Amino acid sequence: MHTVIFDLDGTLAETSGDLIAAANTCFRGLGYGDLLDPQSDASTAYHGARAMLALGFERLNVSDAAAQIDAQFPVLLAAYAENIDVYTRLYDGVTEAVEALKRDGYAVGICTNKPAGLAETLLQRLGVRGLFDSMVGADTLPVRKPDPAPYRAAVELAGGDVSKSYLVGDTITDRKTAAAAGVPCALVSFGPEGSLVQEMKPEALLAHYRDLGRVTRELIGAPQ
Repeated sequence: MHTVIFDLDGTLAETSGDLIAAANTCFRGLGYGDLLDPQSDASTAYHGARAMLALGFERLNVSDAAAQIDAQFPVLLAAYAENIDVYTRLYDGVTEAVEALKRDGYAVGICTNKPAGLAETLLQRLGVRGLFDSMVGADTLPVRKPDPAPYRAAVELAGGDVSKSYLVGDTITDRKTAAAAGVPCALVSFGPEGSLVQEMKPEALLAHYRDLGRVTRELIGAPQ
């Protein structure tokens, strides 16, 4: 079955505001105040919780950054779980575009480096979990993206065929994942990286979800 797999953060939804807020909860708890800016540090949010903590502790020039990151990581996850959808929103046209793919006979799934429990909660809160045939998170398997195994699992759980699939993402991690899996990659150009994603040389750029059907047909063809 022809299958489209999506990353979540920065691809289907703008989640950086809630992620940055969770990191700042950690820094405030340590008495440092808000060290990260929701706008200028948005791209760091999409590289994960540890990347956000590392950036904050780098700005403080602390000597034990690694230990501090380890200590604050569960604090950040708890803060994020409590306020997971305060600022988060789906990108314009996501729901309609995914529904159109399903009507046309494609299977659709999600492969994210967000912990599976948090991803499930967020998708439910956004009202779109039922649209997707599979959901593989960072802890679903022993490995995570850019290892290709989670991507392949997302395709197979959706009932699809890896050879007739591709990945929609927003970062170099997604680009590397697709390359490792031997499938095409479309990167969104409306995320925090903007047009810079073209430097990653994806097989396609997605400027708006209204173009998803066309891009999908160009990359993997149409179901028979």
